[in-house]
Amino acid sequence: MNGANGSAAPPFLFEVASHTDVGTEREHNEDRCGHLLEARDRALVVVADGVSSAEAGETAAQTAVDAVLRTFGEQPAGTPTPKRLFRAAQQANIEVYDLATVVPELRGMTTTLTAVAVDRGELAAAHVGDSRLYLVRDGQMVQLTKDHTVAGERSRMGILSGRRRSHDDKSVLTRSLGRELIVPIDRLSNRLYGGDALLVCSDGLYNTLDEAQMAPLATEGTAEQACRRLIETANQRGTLDNLSAAILRVVEGPPRPPNGGGLGDKLRSLFRRGG
Repeated sequence: MNGANGSAAPPFLFEVASHTDVGTEREHNEDRCGHLLEARDRALVVVADGVSSAEAGETAAQTAVDAVLRTFGEQPAGTPTPKRLFRAAQQANIEVYDLATVVPELRGMTTTLTAVAVDRGELAAAHVGDSRLYLVRDGQMVQLTKDHTVAGERSRMGILSGRRRSHDDKSVLTRSLGRELIVPIDRLSNRLYGGDALLVCSDGLYNTLDEAQMAPLATEGTAEQACRRLIETANQRGTLDNLSAAILRVVEGPPRPPNGGGLGDKLRSLFRRGG
């Protein structure tokens, strides 16, 4: 493929992996994750965390992950990647909602969803809930998604200053997949370069390890080794929840332009809500 000036498009090569674990305190794993490597330069990763206070959280999470992977792959050739991903997230919400509506034992089930698709160097993400997407670049880690929780909303409104955030506030979702037939979905985009790494994880991981601890673990060894090492390290510290990690690395890609693409405000993309 040639660019607009006739030059060859820069090569990209991705490495992807995902892994989930019940953790050290729970009897059942309500997390689910998955990934799809469509081509050497096109990939998708997804993490869903079933709401533990609702019935069949694991069913909600599995339904969401399956729907995203299936629907994303079924989109017609030539459909822009951001549109493919958004449609997949919408379909996941519909399927979780419909299943909870028709099966009495599943009534009330919901899940978080964070899905990330990368086509060559262009990142697109769809996000609902408090699972997170991080970007690791030059040894620094930054959170690209926002938490749809009581604590997160209060923090963004500036009313938590000087107060200790309770665990309950952190875990109470203000938005989740399958709760209603139509859900606002955060959408973001960004540009990736050679050496960048993405980490999508559930709260069981980031509530146990901070960003300074996760960043080196996410970039060492293969993507599969990194996923397992993140989870093993969190379990060694005694995580109180299920935990999942999905990693996408740009193994081969163009270098970051001088004085551009650094971590900071330029990497904190603005969200667009809804369609």
